[in-house]
Amino acid sequence: MSRWAFPAFAAVMLLPALPVPDFWITQSNYIGLYALVALGLVLLTGVGGFTSFGQAAFVGVGAYAAAFLAVKMGVSPWITLLVGQVLAVGIALVLGAITLRMSGHYLPLATICWGLVLYYTMGNMDWLGKYDGLLGVPTLHFFGQDLGTGRGLHVVIWVFALAAALLLTHLLDSRPGRAIRSLKSGATMAEAMGISTLRYKITIFVIAAMLAAASGWLFAHFQRTVNPTPFSLAKGIEYLFMAVLGGVGSVWGAFLGSAVVRLTEDQLQVLLPKLIGTSGNFETIVFGIVLVVVLKYAPDGLWSFVGRWRKSSTTRVRDWAGAEPLPKRAKPAAGERLLDVDQVRKQFGGLVAVNDVGFTLDAGEIVALIGPNGAGKSTTFNLITGVLPLSGGAVRWRGQDISGRPSRAIARLGVSRTFQHVKMIPEMTVLENVALGGYGRTSSGVLRAMLRLDRAEEKRLFAEAEAQLARIGMADRLHELAGNLALGPQRLMEIARALATDPALLLLDEPAAGLRHHEKQALAGVLRQLKAEGMSLLLVEHDMDFVMGLADRVVVMEFGTKLMEGTPAEVQASPAVRAAYLGTEH
Repeated sequence: MSRWAFPAFAAVMLLPALPVPDFWITQSNYIGLYALVALGLVLLTGVGGFTSFGQAAFVGVGAYAAAFLAVKMGVSPWITLLVGQVLAVGIALVLGAITLRMSGHYLPLATICWGLVLYYTMGNMDWLGKYDGLLGVPTLHFFGQDLGTGRGLHVVIWVFALAAALLLTHLLDSRPGRAIRSLKSGATMAEAMGISTLRYKITIFVIAAMLAAASGWLFAHFQRTVNPTPFSLAKGIEYLFMAVLGGVGSVWGAFLGSAVVRLTEDQLQVLLPKLIGTSGNFETIVFGIVLVVVLKYAPDGLWSFVGRWRKSSTTRVRDWAGAEPLPKRAKPAAGERLLDVDQVRKQFGGLVAVNDVGFTLDAGEIVALIGPNGAGKSTTFNLITGVLPLSGGAVRWRGQDISGRPSRAIARLGVSRTFQHVKMIPEMTVLENVALGGYGRTSSGVLRAMLRLDRAEEKRLFAEAEAQLARIGMADRLHELAGNLALGPQRLMEIARALATDPALLLLDEPAAGLRHHEKQALAGVLRQLKAEGMSLLLVEHDMDFVMGLADRVVVMEFGTKLMEGTPAEVQASPAVRAAYLGTEH
């Protein structure tokens, strides 16, 4: 990308100085304006996984702020940009706090609703000119130079668009960027790493709104008139179409999609009436067919075809040698009571999944939770780590009641975990997935990431991630995409990610599942080493040889109840345990 990004930037900036028709400049202006909105949708929909049909309404917020303040109040256009951004942020915060708690089909429906609300609000206000809008928006001036609506404004539009693309590229390659990329995989894993998923949902929603409002501000000074038509729901759908067509997961796909839609739409408006013999919005029908074809044969968008001939590599320059270690938490003293699970209970309607189960775990111990399938072991894990709310009982961590706390708060206390079904971000490398575990030990935010002020902290994060991968024997697979790994290495990677949180207690849900014999032996060696270093472990496992050769104590569950607790030898000798597993006492 870096080899041709600068030439492309230079070509766009120099286009107005070339002897090209004004029509070319106008088309390029529209592409830049559309790309700004599409970039927000790449972040919101492609990366975050939240479909929005209402971004055109935020374009309208920026446009009407510019037009009203400039025409009615004589405010400087550069001040109206700030006001439009403030309005967009305020509206996005309110709408995001309400709608982003929804999931499934409710979220897209909600975006349609507030998109319609904002659209009809613009069209029914007398002071906004109703559907006739506002006329006579002044052109932009820069150091006394009138930029006009063509070649001069072209540079401003593309500076905004390319700067936004660069800032988003920086953001996605950072601590908050990895947190944002984890949203698409669901909240459970991200929250277990100490990430507030709602906070990042609102963050990307606000950023997308700000980009749309900036596009609207530029649009108002480009068109010099503002009315509700360009900010309708249909336009919101068109913006989403641009992002999907170009490649909804790619920053640069936003530009490709915007260019294809704008140029093709313009040509179709000329060609289709000639072919059909009548006028109408037939280009909409064509775009609908094209979208279906793209979703069928190129679900990653047109940018995926660019990637086929452009060599891409996931290998990151290893520049973190000698980086300062991340901060570590004070380890508990050997024998200290860490975890007290006190008669915990979980009901799903009339089903009691965990029925008053209790046990304790001290610092330096390895405790195993075993039982037949459906015994409630993973549910118990979820109750301890805050993934599920308790129906009864209590969980205490180092004497402190943590019942009812969200899993991110429990994770920050020093409790980390893996999952029965591996949870990861397949599009990120092994190194990046493990670096996600260090989120709670670092602090760089969105603005620092965009401005590239977080590089020292990033080096510390990657040094920690590499160290944890080396710890579990995967140092040679740093740069592989996590989705390309087999199940066994994925589980090991998940353990490395949990270790990157620097936990005092590590909960492993079936860590040996899918591992080959030598991998299990290596894992057992790693876990013994962790115990020797003072770490405590609670694990669920079905491989009895693995458990009995590793655990200090074993808790046996059956049908959601605690059957017995004892040393591995006591559990192996128990007729009740044999009956639970084999269905007979003989």
